[in-house]
Amino acid sequence: MAEVPLSPGLTWLYGTQVYGIKLGLDGMRRLLAALDLPSPGMKFLHIAGTNGKGSTCAFLHAMLSAAGFRVGLFTSPHLIRFNERIRDHEREIRDDEIEAGLDRLRAVVADWQLAPTFFELTLALALDWFRARGCEWVVLETGLGGRLDATNALRPEACAITRIGMDHMAQLGDTLSAIAGEKAGILKPGVPVVTGPQKPEALAVLRATARERGSPLTEVAQPFDSLPLGLAGPHQRWNAAIAIATLHAAGFQLSPEQIATGLRAAVWPARFQRLEGGRLILDGAHNPDAAQALVAAWQDAYPGEQAVIVFGGSSGKDHSETLRPLLPLGARWIFTGFDSPRAVPAGEIRAAYLAAGGDPQRCQTTASLPEALDLARQHAERTLVAGSLFLAGELLALHARAAHQRSAQ
Repeated sequence: MAEVPLSPGLTWLYGTQVYGIKLGLDGMRRLLAALDLPSPGMKFLHIAGTNGKGSTCAFLHAMLSAAGFRVGLFTSPHLIRFNERIRDHEREIRDDEIEAGLDRLRAVVADWQLAPTFFELTLALALDWFRARGCEWVVLETGLGGRLDATNALRPEACAITRIGMDHMAQLGDTLSAIAGEKAGILKPGVPVVTGPQKPEALAVLRATARERGSPLTEVAQPFDSLPLGLAGPHQRWNAAIAIATLHAAGFQLSPEQIATGLRAAVWPARFQRLEGGRLILDGAHNPDAAQALVAAWQDAYPGEQAVIVFGGSSGKDHSETLRPLLPLGARWIFTGFDSPRAVPAGEIRAAYLAAGGDPQRCQTTASLPEALDLARQHAERTLVAGSLFLAGELLALHARAAHQRSAQ
């Protein structure tokens, strides 16, 4: 597959990744001050967590859009196109707007001795575009952690912390309490915070931090079961409930019709996404909690069925613990590589599957996703593609290219 060449602006932006992840707020604060951001009157909803924060952001954005607000949405990572990270109530940021915005940023930071990071620049680009688009509200998804994440340089009207689990341990700590402490770093004095079901050690940290900082804490006790949702799976009903509670905490009074319309309209790719008429399911489950949520969603949608599971993983993850909950779903397994420097070789994923208790007679490896899909389609069961979001992005790109080719014929 031929790759689309990057524009000059994105080439420069991606080049800043050589500086790595720089946790801390000083650089972001300096960048905001230099750009006179955020604009006066712009208000924020700030969402952190290990799993579910993107879906919760999607619900929030969809409900506020349905209610007629001019609302921006900032998320990461993107699956196919950089533009996915920055959108408002009408559309994604366009390529020409990215280029113009990055030109301005490049001029501002040209003589800075300590260069801003990729994520800091991306957030600044988003806020600059939201200002130009007249956004009243912005839904912000944290990038990594919370306490030292660049998004934490902004003061929100309310924040939410979704399910906390074991992920990004190298940066956030190797215990649930330590990770929860980083996520709880987004709490600010007087700013209300919402959370849902948490493991006891994570909840204890959230409660203690909320008390210490004087942050009114709402603990959502029931999933939202009243109406259809645009996102599938029992876990999404918890995310929807957290989103609704966050709106209430921020002072919104949306009508039942606006809430219902937004919840139905919410879209979040690679979260139990049905493709090919439901014969192919895509889910970016890449840690143990996400895998458990995927199992619940599958059993809710297809009770009693098994799948041919195509799985690929990124470096830095505990793949055995992620695969273990999925074992009962797999009639057959195909482990694959994908086009990313972070892709773990399929043989290593197979070894993790065996370490988790998998059956060696039920699995095979392939070098590429197209080859894996060809093998999966030879079987009667539905295909479930899971694991790395890089793998999910590659699958969605394959589908987009195929659709484009069909339309051109």
